[in-house]
Amino acid sequence: MRGDRYFKKLVFAAGLLVLTVITALFITLIIGSLTSIKHFGFSFVTRSIWNPVIEDFGALPFIAGTFITAFLALLISIPFSLSISIFSGELAGEGKISSVFNSILDLLAGIPSVIYGFWGLAVLVPVIRKIELKIGVPPFGVGILTASIILAIMIIPYSASLGRETLKLVPSHLKEAGYSLGATRYEIIKNIILPFSKSGIMSGFILSLGRAIGETMAVTMLIGNTNSIPKSLFSTGNTMASVIANEFTEASSDLYLSALIEIALILFLITVAINLIGRKIVKKSGGLK
Repeated sequence: MRGDRYFKKLVFAAGLLVLTVITALFITLIIGSLTSIKHFGFSFVTRSIWNPVIEDFGALPFIAGTFITAFLALLISIPFSLSISIFSGELAGEGKISSVFNSILDLLAGIPSVIYGFWGLAVLVPVIRKIELKIGVPPFGVGILTASIILAIMIIPYSASLGRETLKLVPSHLKEAGYSLGATRYEIIKNIILPFSKSGIMSGFILSLGRAIGETMAVTMLIGNTNSIPKSLFSTGNTMASVIANEFTEASSDLYLSALIEIALILFLITVAINLIGRKIVKKSGGLK
């Protein structure tokens, strides 16, 4: 009983600490962005102008760039993440192959984003440039597609690892019952394992989306850094994180700095909203009670 009380107090203290940090971050961002909020109002999120010279700012290009790159990266990563989860969590079993494969997956998750960015510049950009030359678009190499591919590679280990652990939680008696009825391995995976694990797999995708939205260094190196709304997958652009990284040290006026902090506030709110929406989706699917 005493141990239960201590555990509950520890959980309460941890929750209170997290809530305090989140509240402090939110208040700090609000205070820092007040100048921009008072000057531009709601039009800040609907305007596509970003001109520090005349101090005229709008966040729409960066909001669009963030959502396009993040969701495109998620779409690219889903089939690979799901396949890796099924292979490592169900097909490979517990042998040496599974151990080596899981170690590689964990290693990929721990590689710094700047390394992915350098790899993208050295390997991926020339490939994309050749494709652009063949289809007749300006051969920048960098752009929305390049950044999205790198983001997809970066988030695959997260969703695949969570999916793998979720698949391992499927009760063995359910699978054995399916086999006893004459089901094939494919049918067991399709009709028993995946439906049972859908909430955990979806959680992995949502966490991956949050990682993609907030990624900074690799995207900054590969997206092209132009303050305009992308018109195609091969266009250059900017995300909210990349414009903050590029221009924060150059902010020479209070309004300029406040506009960048307001972008950080918008990014913070979007991240919180996605996590809340994701929690609701997972709860509806039966993952949370």
